[in-house]
Amino acid sequence: MSADQMVLGAFLRPGGHHEAGWRHMNAHSDAGANIERYKSYTAKAEASALHFVFIADTAGVRESTVEAMSRSGRIVGFEPTTLLAALAMTTKNIGLVATASTTFNQPYHLARVFASIDHLSRGRVGWNIVTSANPFEAQNFNLQALPPHEERYQRAAEFLEVVEGLWDSWADDAFIMERESGLYFDPQKMNFLNHSGKYFAARGPLNISRSPQGYPVLAQAGSSPTGARFAGQYGELIFTAQQSIEDAKAFYKSVKAFSRDFGRSDADLVVMPGIVPLVAPTAEEAEEKLRTLQSLIHEDIALELAKRLLGYVFDVDKHSLDDPVPDDLGETNNMQSRQKLLIDTAKERHFTIRQLTALLSIGRGHLVCVGSTAEIVDQMERFFTEGAADGFIIMPPVFPDGLDDFFQLVVPELRRRNLFRSEYSGATLRENLGLTRPENKRTNQMGNDPVVPAVGFVDRDG
Repeated sequence: MSADQMVLGAFLRPGGHHEAGWRHMNAHSDAGANIERYKSYTAKAEASALHFVFIADTAGVRESTVEAMSRSGRIVGFEPTTLLAALAMTTKNIGLVATASTTFNQPYHLARVFASIDHLSRGRVGWNIVTSANPFEAQNFNLQALPPHEERYQRAAEFLEVVEGLWDSWADDAFIMERESGLYFDPQKMNFLNHSGKYFAARGPLNISRSPQGYPVLAQAGSSPTGARFAGQYGELIFTAQQSIEDAKAFYKSVKAFSRDFGRSDADLVVMPGIVPLVAPTAEEAEEKLRTLQSLIHEDIALELAKRLLGYVFDVDKHSLDDPVPDDLGETNNMQSRQKLLIDTAKERHFTIRQLTALLSIGRGHLVCVGSTAEIVDQMERFFTEGAADGFIIMPPVFPDGLDDFFQLVVPELRRRNLFRSEYSGATLRENLGLTRPENKRTNQMGNDPVVPAVGFVDRDG
């Protein structure tokens, strides 16, 4: 990756990133369970040489009421790693990044899944590490509530330690497959992890060979102080949300500083704010697109979104929509960084609840850019050249129109300014991002003896 050019990813979301996007007359409202839609979007992104597509996830519905659920265009959706495996078969160059939670999975399972997809895609997969912020997920996994915010990150740190240890189960050349000797792998090039910690125990080894990238690319989207520190320690693709270039610069500087605290360099991680582009040949046409979408928002959805992103600590039903957004809300156990961002934005802009819900409906707190091609690219270029971003995760308001608009209008102008590439430069996602392939951290433990637990046998004869 050239340091003079942006990294771009496309965030694929059924219907679009506008909360009413699925209601637009041209929208693919059925995309949540239609593989052909995802194949089409990904093919377009690959034809434009985007670095990756991104699939988010939550292991449960997000809405708190049946009324809000019934109006959501994203109530159904593919399990993301399953979707990535399918897309790996229809693509050749583009990276494939998906979300999976450390709170509701086990390390061995996710280590195996992502290593498998990295093999299937020949080195193009990334894992977006989340600790989960949806309280309704917990109730699907034998819990009444999410574990505390700090504990979720402690668990995530140990989770990742185990996963990386399992990915290092084998040397790159362990599988010799010697028919003459009968050795399938060299015993001196395998190790047992034998991890026993506060949250997890895992013996290993992983029953798949080391993946093409060594480790799949690690993405992270935490922007709270704890999340930013976690991102600085482990993350390689950092997905963030800021409303201003000043806030974006501050986050960019802080997360890169955290990475240096852990002995990493600035080049070891790529910071990518989300951006919702409403672009047209003229600013007037772009504004008309926005007005059309805003007219489709149902109040139930707008209020539900405000409840969720403010962390379920504010009962909007007990206020008038024209009341100001309180700036003294209690801290949430859910998405702390997003709650703070929205409270700060509402305070700075003197927003009412109605105004905040209108903004949230467009991009859930991400940067919204409405204008002509030149205006959109000017803003992206400023973020990139002034140290606020290494690139962007594109969040089209409507699919497929918003995606097509970006590829047909914005990408050519980025290339004209030499801000974005025209073709893929590497075979793997790491190579295309300019990231190094991790060395095996357990080379000096290869050939270790397993710790075999005692096994009791039942005397069936009594």
